[in-house]
Amino acid sequence: MLVRTHLWLSGRVQGVAFRYYATIKAKEFGVAGYIKNLGDGRVEVVIQGESESVKRMISWCSKGPPHAIVENVILIYEDPDPGCVTFQVEG
Repeated sequence: MLVRTHLWLSGRVQGVAFRYYATIKAKEFGVAGYIKNLGDGRVEVVIQGESESVKRMISWCSKGPPHAIVENVILIYEDPDPGCVTFQVEG
């Protein structure tokens, strides 16, 4: 089943190559969406794909790459976007 989630991550999530590693993990898990740094220090991530793959990506984002400290995750589910077929870094 195709699902789409929107996450906002806070903590030490910028300046730790989060976007770089997330792109690698998205390819590994076979999910689409985007990741971007926000001006307030958070990272925004949209993940779309099969339910199990999205769960794996959410789990990874909750921990992050080496040197990241994810302190808080806000997650909402959204309607899938049929045009969302790749994972990219925005901003």
